[in-house]
Amino acid sequence: MAGYPHGKGRIRSSAQLTSAAIIVTMRVVVIGSGIVGAGAAYQLSRRGAAVTVVDGGYQGDATQAGAGIVCPWVDHPEDDDWYRLTREGARRYPGLVEELGEDIGYAKVGALLVAEDPADLEPVRSLLRRRRPGAPEMGEITDVSTPLELFPPLSDTLSAILVPGAARVDGRAVRDALLRAAVSMGAGVRTGVATLTPDGRVLLRCPENGGRPGAQDLAPENAAVAGETPAVAVGGTAHPLTAQDRTGGQGASWRQAAPSAPGSRVSATATASPTVAPGTTASATVAPGTAAAAAGEAVLLDADAVIVAAGAWAGEVCRPLGVELPVFPRRGQILHATLEGVDTAWWPIILPRMGPYLLGFPESRVVIGATVEDVGFAPRVTMGGLDEVIRAGLRVAPGLFNATVTETRVGLRPVYAPGPALIGPLTGRVVVATGLSAYGLTAGPFTGQIAAALALGETPPIDITPYAPNTR
Repeated sequence: MAGYPHGKGRIRSSAQLTSAAIIVTMRVVVIGSGIVGAGAAYQLSRRGAAVTVVDGGYQGDATQAGAGIVCPWVDHPEDDDWYRLTREGARRYPGLVEELGEDIGYAKVGALLVAEDPADLEPVRSLLRRRRPGAPEMGEITDVSTPLELFPPLSDTLSAILVPGAARVDGRAVRDALLRAAVSMGAGVRTGVATLTPDGRVLLRCPENGGRPGAQDLAPENAAVAGETPAVAVGGTAHPLTAQDRTGGQGASWRQAAPSAPGSRVSATATASPTVAPGTTASATVAPGTAAAAAGEAVLLDADAVIVAAGAWAGEVCRPLGVELPVFPRRGQILHATLEGVDTAWWPIILPRMGPYLLGFPESRVVIGATVEDVGFAPRVTMGGLDEVIRAGLRVAPGLFNATVTETRVGLRPVYAPGPALIGPLTGRVVVATGLSAYGLTAGPFTGQIAAALALGETPPIDITPYAPNTR
């Protein structure tokens, strides 16, 4: 299969076929090929299940645009459920790297928490001390008197503490490695727009021309409504977004999300899934614009279980089940810059009290981001968004002034309005796994592991009660 060749990413673990004799005939369809879906496909395949992954190919896929920060210990100080999920996700990365046996851009480079006023570091220092006994992998927290020695472009006015266990990872590389490993064990990958029938079967519509559908295939961008409180509209009920919602559920976390760029549009209706017209049949239950992008024949995929890992599009995929999932997209724009001739591969992650984050990668690359914009399904890089990222980045690291902007990326992060991530069964056949917000690359593979366990009828590795969907 093009893009996911056999013979690469083979598993080294002896547990590869542990339950194969029991579940070898079980068929599972995974809707979504981002990091959660890929993680689920990998775990299912190594247990012997027959797996089909549906790659929607939507523009704005969050995995493709994630920066790659793995540092859960500084976030969600008052939300143990969120923290538990991200901590366990981070904890499992070293083992995953060993299993996959290939370079996924993972490296423990440490994180510098920086602030102009040293007193501003005290709350996060206290948080880290409190959490360290339960997370020794974060390493010994130390003060850094001259942080620019570790990250040369930084302002010389900053104070910092170092969290040595923090890591960065290449989200695209992780996702591709997981899919390659799944394919090498027999999984298939199909491209098209997938929706569910009322009884939980998968209906796949493939583009006639073989092209990839775009973000508009499930929801158009909506205009702002002046004076209205931003909300997620679900089943005719508006769910206002709280301050915690706007920061990806971070509350008073150290790594606060930056405010949206001036002039960015926050829509009261953009976060709602499009409504299916009355009288529409299940086989045609697709959002406005889908028909144009996926006008080919609909195919019913046989499955004993279905995992919906469709990111911000999960609510629309699941709508035919008669459930309303308040999942909406949050746009994040980031940029990649290069410092010619400078070795940035082992620079630490930079986490200011208020955005932006900065981190180095091989090939003289530095990533800066991200905007936080509730603008609906609008995966566009904007002038205002880039201006916000560049100005904020140069305040923290003025030494990047002459860096070359080499790439911009934009992703639609899936946010679950009521609280932390959304993971659990919707019906006896369908499991949903989404809503990781800005923490997809931290917790994505682990969330896929949870979803795989649920689909196979196994006990998940952690208690999923806090993340279970409320379908009432």
